[in-house]
Amino acid sequence: MRWRAFVRRGAKTLVFLGLAACAAVLAVNGFIIYQVKNQILTAEKAEGLSDVDCIMVLGCGVRADGSPSMMLKDRLDTGIRLYRAGVSDRLLMSGDHGREDYDEVNLMKSYAVNAGVPSEAVFMDHAGFSTYESMYRARDIFQAKRIVVVTQNYHMYRALYVAQAMGMEAYGVPAQAERYGGQLGRDVRELLARPKDLLYTMVKPKPKYLGEAIPVSGDGNATNDKAE
Repeated sequence: MRWRAFVRRGAKTLVFLGLAACAAVLAVNGFIIYQVKNQILTAEKAEGLSDVDCIMVLGCGVRADGSPSMMLKDRLDTGIRLYRAGVSDRLLMSGDHGREDYDEVNLMKSYAVNAGVPSEAVFMDHAGFSTYESMYRARDIFQAKRIVVVTQNYHMYRALYVAQAMGMEAYGVPAQAERYGGQLGRDVRELLARPKDLLYTMVKPKPKYLGEAIPVSGDGNATNDKAE
């Protein structure tokens, strides 16, 4: 029957297109990982860097009670450890503060200040809604040129690739004390996010928010939005 032959050809075409799409996604992932893998350092090796404008800690989940998730706590502890080791004298906390009832960056700054980091040394990027926007704003708003990024290892490749595509010299120190629940889902999402951000770095759309420059060489209190 003709319709059966048509269905078979259609099924074969769909299978071919699906396999081609999977191959393209895997190729992009391999390309991004290869491009930046040598920029991922241990904390000890990061101490050998010089003239680092800031240690950039990327935000993630905040619990309903206002405390950091385990992943965010590990990122903050790693960033603070690098600050104390003298990797840079500035911390840039970049995360989501798009709603009054959800605020990653003030929590991140408070955590660092409570750990003994001077408030003026901690900058907040309230509009770091995505990895791409965080890196775009780090370059244009905070005028960073040489940075050390702190995030978990699975996310680090994309963060470093985007940072370098934005024209910054970027190194990464992973924050990973343990394997976190739900990691398989994050790994799958990351496989798809890397091709998306590769396209973003080619087109370079502007972030949702920009604004006046607040150089990380200045006073981090300029980014405060709450009374002390």
